[in-house]
Amino acid sequence: MSRPAPYVSPLPPGQRVVERLPVQHVGAPLEVRAELYRLSLSGLVVAAREFSLDELRRLAATEIEADFHAGSGWSVRNLRWRGVRLADVLRLAQPQPAAQFVRLWDGALYDASLPLADALAPDVLLALELDGAPLTREHGAPLRLIAPAKYGYKSVKWLRSIELVADDPQGFWERRGVHAGADPWREERFA
Repeated sequence: MSRPAPYVSPLPPGQRVVERLPVQHVGAPLEVRAELYRLSLSGLVVAAREFSLDELRRLAATEIEADFHAGSGWSVRNLRWRGVRLADVLRLAQPQPAAQFVRLWDGALYDASLPLADALAPDVLLALELDGAPLTREHGAPLRLIAPAKYGYKSVKWLRSIELVADDPQGFWERRGVHAGADPWREERFA
């Protein structure tokens, strides 16, 4: 008796599968020394915080398996990401009631934003590992955001700063005409 083929979820409209996660970013890959790394969490929070990589690693580790969808039309299936839930980190800072958006910034050129409700989803990670290995510099080491329900331009590499704000600050691509919603299932590519 043969086993049924494993279920493969459909792709969002307009996407095609590629086998490996391409390396794409704005500007040159940032060089971040792990021993000096700090992630700042500020803005509309009760307790602003800073985290070292060791502190982030000590928080409850979560692993997710998710497809990664690029706004340019490619998708990679079944990537395994390991890190800490953004919701867990935000909870430590205690968002104020006025906080409605999360601005994520690499400390140099690139930023993105998410509605706070989307940022609190259980599959939104501050990723330290990809497919069982530490992130490489090209893929955002030492820390990047992963938001599987959004196009990849929301998944900020070399993440250095998280700020909670009242109004949507519009990220790098949104300021250039890309859709702020970034929902692959609705093909929210352009505003």
